[in-house]
Amino acid sequence: MSEPEAPITRARGRSNRRAVAGGHEAAAVLAGVELRIRPYDLLSEEGLLAIEDAAAVILEEIGIEFREDPESLDLWRSAGAVVQGELVRFPRGVLGPILKTAPSTFTQHARNPARTLKIGGQNVVFAPAYGPPFVRDLDGGRRYGTLVDFQNFVKLAYSIPWLHHSGGTVCEPVDIPVNKRHLDMVLAHLRYSDKPFMGSVTSVERAEDSIEMARIVFGREFVDQNCVILANINANSPLVFDATMTGALKVYARANQGTVIVPFILGGAMGPVTTPGAIAQSFAETMVGCALTQLVRPGAPTIFGNFLSSTDLRTGSPTFGTPEPALGSLVVGQLARRLGLPLRCSGAFTSSKVADGQAMMESAVAMQAAVQCGANFILHSAGWLEGGLTMGYEKLILDADFCSALHVYMAGLSVNPNQLALEAFREVGPGKHFFGCAHTIANYRTAFWESEVADNNSFEQWRDAGEKDALLRANARWKKLLAEYEAPPLDPAVDNELADFCARKKSAQSDQWY
Repeated sequence: MSEPEAPITRARGRSNRRAVAGGHEAAAVLAGVELRIRPYDLLSEEGLLAIEDAAAVILEEIGIEFREDPESLDLWRSAGAVVQGELVRFPRGVLGPILKTAPSTFTQHARNPARTLKIGGQNVVFAPAYGPPFVRDLDGGRRYGTLVDFQNFVKLAYSIPWLHHSGGTVCEPVDIPVNKRHLDMVLAHLRYSDKPFMGSVTSVERAEDSIEMARIVFGREFVDQNCVILANINANSPLVFDATMTGALKVYARANQGTVIVPFILGGAMGPVTTPGAIAQSFAETMVGCALTQLVRPGAPTIFGNFLSSTDLRTGSPTFGTPEPALGSLVVGQLARRLGLPLRCSGAFTSSKVADGQAMMESAVAMQAAVQCGANFILHSAGWLEGGLTMGYEKLILDADFCSALHVYMAGLSVNPNQLALEAFREVGPGKHFFGCAHTIANYRTAFWESEVADNNSFEQWRDAGEKDALLRANARWKKLLAEYEAPPLDPAVDNELADFCARKKSAQSDQWY
């Protein structure tokens, strides 16, 4: 049975535009990228069983608190868990059958059907960073994010084909009241992009508003039967879910919308310093969150999330892009595949305050682990700085360029007569170059990946062009993308209805700034 197509209120984007990755011509509309290389299996069966057993001990002996949420406690009690006050313990065998109803793959429909995404299987989706209150660029430095910044990042993510998803809170627009900014953020995703997006989770009402705005665009009946919006739900690690997060989780699950269940574990702070112990904790917390979505609505789409990082134990500062969490990501990928759930893992993490060598090294380590672990949804793929406190304009461009390279890397290698190039060897022979041979002429447009920001000229050419480093080149590129941006078509009647909805909701409540 084929997937239903979203209603035509979401006009199709400029699909005739082309982009080039690795010399491989690709349509500017990219619905994710297929992972054709095998995920790396780090642990043996014995190691995986040991971690699964440790997670079962955590759940059965220590348990997880559900704070200020009697409804969730009742759901767990009815499902066979042991509830004592706000603490829930899970006997072995309780969670497995509940998780069986969660789909192994699902579709998130986009306003533009050509951008609709498969979540799961071998499909990989890149989305920009999520949640930073600050933004940074070369011109203005570090500052609080505004609604204009938020709109800019939505436009940039829309303009970059290597980012398949519009993301969620790409930065906090702190110039808008806390209780109203979710309306402007969801409106920006729907108005300035036609890629899939994420909604608000900071209260039940804001979650409901996000879904209601999606219904205006997609239609109420379509939304009830299809996923059109995702919600990022964090455990309050260690071993706690608070009412804000579980309240939003239940809103999205009841509406048949996707949830991304993610612990937030910094080794030594919200989890143990040893990576296997942190993996067991992450596995336990995430399984419980995913299972709760199934108690609310069996079959509701959910993503098994993972967020492991480390801590500088001399200062207490979070560290990112370090090798231990990268190894942890590989193991979490193995565990998620055993559960049969789509995986969110890692991102372009860094502790660096600016998009320097430290930033790109740490981000490359984390992103490579995300790809090698078999992640399906990679949030924070571009823009992350300062441990997630800052969204960088130049960093977004540099990270997106790496995402472009990863499209080629994940495609693996094809071995066929053209790729083996024996005719080229026959034509060229020993001691001669291949530049002008027929095989090179036939393949040069698609042979190698080409960066959109790197400078591969000679020193003299680079010097004469102004000695521009990667930051300066990225600065020029994001400005060019914004200058050339064209909004995807949106039915004026739908746009007006969205604007009216936002205006009504805003006028019904006074401003709250915290």
